[in-house]
Amino acid sequence: MRILVTNDDGIFSPGIKALARAMAELGEVVVVAPDIEQSAVGHGITLRRPLRFKHTASAGLEPIPAYRVDGTPADCVVLGVHLKGPFDLVVSGINLGVNLGLDITSSGTVAGAMEAVSLGIPAVAVSLDTVRMEELDFTHAARAALRVARWVAEHGLPKKVLLNVNVPAGRPKGFRVVGLVERYFEDQVIERKDPAGVPYYWIAGEPTRSAEPGTDLWAIEEGYVAVTPVNLDFADRALMPALKGELEGPCAA
Repeated sequence: MRILVTNDDGIFSPGIKALARAMAELGEVVVVAPDIEQSAVGHGITLRRPLRFKHTASAGLEPIPAYRVDGTPADCVVLGVHLKGPFDLVVSGINLGVNLGLDITSSGTVAGAMEAVSLGIPAVAVSLDTVRMEELDFTHAARAALRVARWVAEHGLPKKVLLNVNVPAGRPKGFRVVGLVERYFEDQVIERKDPAGVPYYWIAGEPTRSAEPGTDLWAIEEGYVAVTPVNLDFADRALMPALKGELEGPCAA
């Protein structure tokens, strides 16, 4: 099989190197990643300027071919699929930090997987809890990614569904299939002033430290790899009958 590997931390991140080498056990790997960090850019697509797609021998991934793009993770998937495809699987990561709960909507790592799914390609996003690590070690995360990717290769995924995988620091106790925590970060807006006295703002936040059992945050805190199937069909079909009864019909004159 052919596998496209991308991320949002940039092509020189150690996480993408570990992921690409792990995926090479499954098949032919091509890496297409941003040339600089693109964390928290969400599912942005670059439409108002041209993009550069360059082979990158200095990424330290040889013999795996690697290409860098001056755009977002979603851009990387679009260009990778069109210029180097077709691909049977897209795997995004290994992200430096977890992507839990509704924060997946701003994650560039998850957005790479989302773009793949929108193109009809099964996809997995992989993130590692690096905050609680004294030294970066992607060994366990790469093994977890390989196990999940192998399962997807053998069984496939439903249309519009990706797998979001979060790996705890250290050796995991095992795997847990879980839902999304309601909220991972509590947002804060910090006001400061520049040398001229003009205020500027940092959007920051503190992670939630507790979660209901059965959520991705709970699994990570308990030392398990959290695997969450994410459905991109955002339509709330349960609400449709009530809306139809009240809203459908001709417009008022």
